Amino acid sequence: MDASEHTLFDLLRSLDLPIGDYAVFGSGPLIVRGIIEATNDLDVVSRGDAWERASESGDLVTLPLDGAVIVSCFDGAITIGQSWAYGDVNIDELIDTAEVIDGIPFVGLEHVIAYKEIADRPKDRQHLRLLTEHHRSAQGRPTLPD
Repeated sequence: MDASEHTLFDLLRSLDLPIGDYAVFGSGPLIVRGIIEATNDLDVVSRGDAWERASESGDLVTLPLDGAVIVSCFDGAITIGQSWAYGDVNIDELIDTAEVIDGIPFVGLEHVIAYKEIADRPKDRQHLRLLTEHHRSAQGRPTLPD
């Protein structure tokens, strides 16, 4: 991880959200795996105690796209929501199947791919291309015998 990744992930850790009630979504799962460079923010899905703690830690903002309320922390560097703007996303499934990496839960790549295919913004198409390349290179790596 480079310094900007550490900064974003450290900011998220500083919120001390309870594991099991949140997961990093959007581009975060790609950043932590080195598929893309760090961006200027992390998107987080939450429920229960994590949502309660987050709502006490930042500013409540209503999104114009769908009217959802999110919490914006650290001047928008960390955004935390209970829903997602694109597609019919099951937040409980995203959180329950998250992979914990370096103490932070990240939404599985299969969910990120589905979301990015629906959102279909230029950056999503680029990320999908990079994900495909990453998957191909991971499959081509030699494995050690047992």
